[in-house]
Formats: sequence, C-alpha cells, structure tokens
Amino acid sequence: MKVCGIIAEYNPLHNGHLYQISEARKQSDADIMIAIMSGNFVQRGEPAVLDKFTRAKAAVENGIDVVIELPYIYATESASYFAKGGVRLLELAGADYISFGSECGNLENLQEIADTPVNPDHLHMNLSKGLSFPKAYSLLTSTMEPNDILAVSYLKAMQGTSIKPIIIQRTSGYLDTTLSTNASALAIRTAVKEQQDISGSTVMAKQLLETDIPWMEKYYSYLRTFLLTSNKERLSELFLFSEGIENHLVRCAAECDNWSAFLNMAVTHRYTAGRIRRCVLQALNQVTKYEVSRLPKLDTLRILAFNENGRQWLHAMRKKDVRIASRFADVPYPWRAMEYRTTLLYTSVMDEHTRKEILQKEIGGPVYVK
Repeated sequence: MKVCGIIAEYNPLHNGHLYQISEARKQSDADIMIAIMSGNFVQRGEPAVLDKFTRAKAAVENGIDVVIELPYIYATESASYFAKGGVRLLELAGADYISFGSECGNLENLQEIADTPVNPDHLHMNLSKGLSFPKAYSLLTSTMEPNDILAVSYLKAMQGTSIKPIIIQRTSGYLDTTLSTNASALAIRTAVKEQQDISGSTVMAKQLLETDIPWMEKYYSYLRTFLLTSNKERLSELFLFSEGIENHLVRCAAECDNWSAFLNMAVTHRYTAGRIRRCVLQALNQVTKYEVSRLPKLDTLRILAFNENGRQWLHAMRKKDVRIASRFADVPYPWRAMEYRTTLLYTSVMDEHTRKEILQKEIGGPVYVK
C-alpha cells in the first residue's frame, strides 16, 4: 500500500490545497493520502478559523483518506519544529512520499540549502546588525519565501528517513491577500473578516460564514490581564519565553488596549510577528518549559478523520503494531492533557453551545466520512 503524506493546516481548505492533493496522488501513484494537520491552533501562533474536526472532515471529503493530528506543541512552533513533528508522524505512518508546496519549485536548489549547515558565526553577525532570524538565515542561502523555508525544514527533517519528496509549485503567494479562485488561506481569512464573498475561493465557505470565528482579538483581554498580573519569574518559565521577552510583552500590554496595537508595538527588528504570536499563545495556554521537557516521545498517531480507504489502511497499520489512537483515551496522558487544555482556551470565547460541542468532539472519536 503506497502512502503519500502532506503536512498541512487547512486554515481553511482552499483550491490550492485541492490542487496539491490531486497532484500529489497523481505524482506518487499513492493508494493512501494522509494529512498531518495542525489542531485548534496553528503555526502562525493563532487560533484556527474552524475547529480541527471540521477541517479534518472537509479534507477527507476532498481527497485525503486519513487525517492525523499534529500535536499542539509542534503545531505552534517555528518551521523546523513544525516540520520535525510532521515528518516524525509520517515516519510512524509508513509514508513513502511527502508532498509540499514551494514558491521557487526547484527541488535541487532547496535540497542544496537543506544540506548546507548554518554557520553560527555568520548568523550571529547578521543578527547583531539588527536583522530578524528569518532574514539573517536567508542571507546565508538566498532570499526565501515562506513555503520555501518550510520546504527546507521538511528536507532537513527527512534526512535519514526513506521518505521521498514531491514538490508542488504554489499557484498563489503565501502572504498574498488578493481574493481570487487561487486565493491563499491568508487572503480568505482576510476576506472573511471584511465580510467579502469567498464562495469561489474555498470549499469551506458555508462553514466559515456560519461560524463565529475565534479571532485573536477576542483573547486579548485575557492575555493582557495575564501578562500584567503575573510576576516576571512565572512568565520567564513559559515555553518559548527567552532573552527577557516577558519584560517587552508586559510593557506592550500596559500600553495597548487592543490586540492589533499590542502586536504592532511588540514587533521589532529583534522580534518577528510570528515569534510574538507564538510566545503569547504559550502564555494564553500557560504552557511551561518544564511541562514541554517532560513530554514523552511522540509515538502515537491520533486520528481525526478517515474514509473507507483510510479504514483499510488503519487496519493494516494495527497489524504492524503501530500505536493508533482512535479514542481520546488512547492518546498518552501528557499529550492528551495538553490538547484538552488548549481546546478549553480555544473554546473560551465561543457561545456555550459551541463550546460544549467542540469539547465533546475533543474527547470523542474520529470523524468517519462515508
């Protein structure tokens, strides 16, 4: 049974994703398409616009056979850790191929960059000039777009595995906010905020229009209160907090009464928007460095959704003694506790009916799509 995997967020699932799924299946000649998908929070350091089970179901309805959850701690980390977690799960799933998007579309060049070790002295020199880490890193290689950076991270994470890469040329820019039939996820999210017509851009238009989206703005009052009422020692113990960033965030929280103003003030030549968002997300979820250091080895595939092809694959995998979590109770406790806690935060800004519904999904089983 030939397996091709995609590491994704589907935030939301759009036409570019459908093209990638179709092309990846065609180019790999895969019997099974697997998506390793972020849960209720994503790599940008934001809540997903739709809950993970809704997004997983849509993926299976549109060409994916099995959706496996990328645990919160990997889903909300930098590109390299995001990639490590996703590739680790694909290894466990016995994937033969991984498909990923790229702006440049040149696998040879990306592989060359992935095989080049970062020179710490050059990196430090560039950082000392006031450049952000992504910019400093790009100067050691070439100017890189967001999906190319992720592609290099996947290729680095794949070293030592038997997984083969399949590269798909992106049809839209990751940061492009132009709404069209090939619109990026960012463009669609922006359009939803501005109440524009998104019907031609995503198969999830109906769900998006019917959902009270949990935008980051809705969590800001809690974030501000937490930052201003916590002592500095407690803040310094939070995951991803380093170099005294807690002092910077507290100053920004004291000055700003809304999320947009806070983020604008917090972003500097030293701290990128991505780093700020990911740090404050750990604060919102109160995830500590100690807690993360105690997480056991990632050795379980938590299934979010599957179809009949996926059912047959799951049956075959169980015969190989791969740890499959089809029930929430099957997820090792430390991972399970973190997922439930972060879901509590995710649902905290929702109405009580929706909150209870999503929490019930969290402790229930995967979605079966006929």
